[in-house]
Amino acid sequence: MTSSSTPLSYKDAGVDIDAGDALVERIKPLAKKTLREGVMAGIGGFGALFEVPKRYQEPVLVSGTDGVGTKLKLAFEWNLHDTVGIDLVGMSVNDVLVQGAEPLFFLDYFACGKLDVDTAAAVVGGIAKGCELSGCALIGGETAEMPGMYPAGEYDLAGFCVGAVEKSKILTGRDVKPGDVVLGLASHGVHSNGFSLVRKCIERAGADLPATLDGQPFRQAIMAPTRLYVKNVLATLAKHPVKALAHITGGGLLENIPRVLPEGTAAHLKKGSWPQTELFAWLQKVAGIDDIEMNRTFNNGIGMVVVIAAEEAAACAATLRELGETVYEIGAIAALGDGASVVVA
Repeated sequence: MTSSSTPLSYKDAGVDIDAGDALVERIKPLAKKTLREGVMAGIGGFGALFEVPKRYQEPVLVSGTDGVGTKLKLAFEWNLHDTVGIDLVGMSVNDVLVQGAEPLFFLDYFACGKLDVDTAAAVVGGIAKGCELSGCALIGGETAEMPGMYPAGEYDLAGFCVGAVEKSKILTGRDVKPGDVVLGLASHGVHSNGFSLVRKCIERAGADLPATLDGQPFRQAIMAPTRLYVKNVLATLAKHPVKALAHITGGGLLENIPRVLPEGTAAHLKKGSWPQTELFAWLQKVAGIDDIEMNRTFNNGIGMVVVIAAEEAAACAATLRELGETVYEIGAIAALGDGASVVVA
């Protein structure tokens, strides 16, 4: 029993400052790889400094924030921590992209009960990789060690991104009209939404899990990180008059596409115009859900939607394919009528 007169350190209370310092040293070279135009100070200051690039004439800042959700529960269970950081970045940078914005910088928040430097470094390594692939700088963050707040071996993640877009080039969807074409860009899998149902499916399947899905080992297929669409879509926006973009996250195709449609319009998607992967077919079979529920719970194979005039659609799709995207023409815009704002038939 510790005497009331015995000195207590922060480490005795469960917070290891030395471990935190060791993590910072591990992070610094990872963050350095993400440096880009505009960064004014490295990691370690009280605030991160960034100067909007002078090539912008009327810059409008666009921000996005998100987490990874219950996908983290599988990361803990399977000890797979190197890709959830990419998910964290992807959730925010893809959202910022939808406004036509270039992601400029990213900050993360990592919270745990007891800091494991190797685990945290793996997570932040994924964050840095996601930033590098998206062309944005990892310029700061926070690591919080909070004894008693989280079970052993668990942590939580949050992050936010700030981007910029020329005021005249903001994508609002206001010019979308009936006859426009809806292009779908393939996802890398479940990304980071719907994992409460994914986990229920894994639990229901028990030991009867497939060895592989879509050519990958089962766990890798489930944990495949969010596809980062930023560089390819920005390059496409520079060449083609895209009218709207929709990032297909929570709510799936049925609830995300309407967010970029003007009043009085609807998206009519053609069933079968994009393939259902083995992963989503397995989830649908195990969950026993219909197509409507699939399309409002998961991205179901389409991670980003592009709306463009019919006469521009083929050239836009060709550019995206040349850049490495898998593109499907999945539907068209129509007058709303009496039906739902997104119809898959």
